[in-house]
Amino acid sequence: MQRRPPRPGVEWEFDSIAFSREFSRSVVTKLLTERAEYGGWELDRVRIGNDGVRRVVLRRKIIRAVRTA
Repeated sequence: MQRRPPRPGVEWEFDSIAFSREFSRSVVTKLLTERAEYGGWELDRVRIGNDGVRRVVLRRKIIRAVRTA
């Protein structure tokens, strides 16, 4: 699957998190939901390795303030 390039003028901030296999799916979902609600993050990618570790990449838009005259 090929990823689409971002739209011009849109900048993203990324954050990576790794959850060990001891965390249940419901706990991981709850933690990611809290990050989304309170931090403005959205899910970009989830990879589950052979060792059971979930590697999650979150993103959020960078909003630049434009000075008005």
